[in-house]
Amino acid sequence: MKNIAVIGSGTMGNGIAHTFAQFGYQVQLIDISQPALDKAIVTITKNLDRMVSKDKITEADKAVTLNNITTYTSIKEGVQYASLVVEAATENVDLKLKIFKELDEVCPDDTILASNTSSISITQIAAVTNRPELVIGMHFMNPVPIMKLVEIIRGYNTSDEVMAFIVDLTKKINKIPVAVNDYPGFVANRILMPMINESVETLYNGVAGVKEIDTVMKLGMAHPMGPLQLADFIGLDICLSILNVLYDGFKNPKYAPCPLLVNMVAAGKLGVKSGEGFYDYSENRRAEHVAKQFV
Repeated sequence: MKNIAVIGSGTMGNGIAHTFAQFGYQVQLIDISQPALDKAIVTITKNLDRMVSKDKITEADKAVTLNNITTYTSIKEGVQYASLVVEAATENVDLKLKIFKELDEVCPDDTILASNTSSISITQIAAVTNRPELVIGMHFMNPVPIMKLVEIIRGYNTSDEVMAFIVDLTKKINKIPVAVNDYPGFVANRILMPMINESVETLYNGVAGVKEIDTVMKLGMAHPMGPLQLADFIGLDICLSILNVLYDGFKNPKYAPCPLLVNMVAAGKLGVKSGEGFYDYSENRRAEHVAKQFV
């Protein structure tokens, strides 16, 4: 297996492409937008430059990595030689089902289809294909080139052979695979998102401010980043989407998104990517409690 196709060139997609390419795999990075692909290559180049400056790789390593990545705006053209496809599109179930239906039609019959979904059922995704035994979850963590964990999610029909193969492949790209079963949120987000949601509830109820909540979790629980800052980093829209998946999947009120989170997303306050969330990420980078206006 030397040809890996990655669907989606956003933050996760370009990180996944970077990682596979760095370990010698030929990567076909696919996105419907050529400007998005161009931006992804710029991002990968900057990340490689940072690694060179820290003596983690050489200039020659950087050149080889970039040479291993080819971009495409057509799924059909990009996957024709792929042994594995990793889908890293937006966390939207309808979009993912549409992509996997197309992948099933245009990929070679023995191509393994993986999703980087952080919460959506692998079994549901596999059901729109004619190869459910070859469908699996590979949930990378952000930033992909740095974070070691990959959740490997076994769908209801995922074969033992595919599971073992993907676990072994994950080790070959210097990641640590953790096998989990296919339930809403898997492990990472089933635990993380309720914590983030409870942090938003704590702010919503006026118990403490943004900085205070994050400081308690950083200094008291040794978290490298506070939960509200982390939510900004993930994207408040993504957090809301995952919480809705958990709530719909379990029908348990403990997963119901906090009204403050819902309102912030509706107002376009999505965190780092929109320039404003629980903190202000505009040019002056004022760390103000912008969420107060919604309380």
